[in-house]
Amino acid sequence: MRPGVILSWALIVLVALWALVPGVFTGYDPISGVPAEKLRAPGPGHLFGTDAVGRDLFARVVHGAVHSLSGAFVAVAVGLVLGTLLGLVAGSVRGALDEIVMRVVDVLLSVPGLLLALTVIILLGPGTVNVAVAVGVGSVAAFARLARSEVVRVRRTDYVEAAFGSGGRFAAVLWRHVLPNSLVPVVALAALQFGVAILAISTLGFLGYGAEPPTPEWGLLISEGRNYLATAWWLTTLPGTVVVAVVLAASRISRSIGREDG
Repeated sequence: MRPGVILSWALIVLVALWALVPGVFTGYDPISGVPAEKLRAPGPGHLFGTDAVGRDLFARVVHGAVHSLSGAFVAVAVGLVLGTLLGLVAGSVRGALDEIVMRVVDVLLSVPGLLLALTVIILLGPGTVNVAVAVGVGSVAAFARLARSEVVRVRRTDYVEAAFGSGGRFAAVLWRHVLPNSLVPVVALAALQFGVAILAISTLGFLGYGAEPPTPEWGLLISEGRNYLATAWWLTTLPGTVVVAVVLAASRISRSIGREDG
């Protein structure tokens, strides 16, 4: 395994631990601050500095991991499950149903993902869960197209034809042979979409559609710090760096999975 992949996995594991056991990494309260310590630059006492009300920024980033990561997991799960099911049905049944599903997918792919997510949020309303679902809906089309192409490829292989020829039931052959052998590229896309989902959720949080203050969500942290760019650069730069690093790590892992499949 290449050093870049190892480093990417290490970063993802570290951020996952932030979400699971934040108290191990910081003893500061992410919600309450000390006004006397407001806007302190990064240093030994406060690794990422403090914000405008004296809250430790590193503590807020660490505790915010659970909101961003859980939202990304929900988004990827929605896109993966719905998209794979649509692709499986379209690629295995073919005919008129395939044409209808893929034309709908084409329409969805023509709409920018963030715009589609915003449309869903308008229907569902703002909030952390709704933002995650909206981002997931925006990724369904990409999963469906990839899953469909893989299902069509696997459906034509000799062992699948032999399974049908030996009397295998349609649903059983799809479940035992077609779906498992079509999933590796889809999993690679899921790893990529995990990073994209974090970025999209952070963007929507920055725009005010996600978690409400004082929740330490990554996008909201960047939004809160933008008014202090001239005097407290760390309020936006450091949370933003964490978001970018996690997105790049997820992308690197996705490429490594795709390379192994190839």
